[in-house]
Amino acid sequence: MGKSEMADVFASGRRRGSLYAYRVRGLGRSGVVLWVGGRGDEPDQVASLPEADRCRVPVFTTARQARMYASRRGRRLAASGADTLELTRVQHWLEDPERRRVPSGAVLEAWNFFEDLARGLGEVRRLPQQDAVHDSAYEKLFGDEYAAWTPAERRAVLELMRVGVELWNSCPVSVKPCSSIVSDSGRGASGDS
Repeated sequence: MGKSEMADVFASGRRRGSLYAYRVRGLGRSGVVLWVGGRGDEPDQVASLPEADRCRVPVFTTARQARMYASRRGRRLAASGADTLELTRVQHWLEDPERRRVPSGAVLEAWNFFEDLARGLGEVRRLPQQDAVHDSAYEKLFGDEYAAWTPAERRAVLELMRVGVELWNSCPVSVKPCSSIVSDSGRGASGDS
């Protein structure tokens, strides 16, 4: 599937999986994005808008704005509210991972978000290549057994989190695209509600 095919969940006649508003609260960038659940074996992804040479992520200040945006494009959100990824907890941990406790739930959610964001942008290659070490670290994290990470697993998780945070903070976005399209190569929407 091509980059623009995968990204455009609003293409006429194309129905992908369920659409959700998902709030990301980070230190560098915060906002509400649209998340698309994959159908069947299709992977989940963050919704993006295809452009000539890249994709942009629509980012909103509120879940209501995201819902109205989707509605204007013939889609409905599967839930009225928005789940929240507290990326700030992950970012604080990354500042001093040797001395701070792993925020396991936030790290697990961030891991999934970064994979879905990379897929939506067609930028999977920007994340570290995942292997058996990542799989083992993920399973331990999922089972809340991150204290049993090997040094290699811990390094793999830290690298993935750092690269994922950078991907989120640097990906092209369209802020509140239903009212206007604003180019943003840096910070993005910062309001939360």
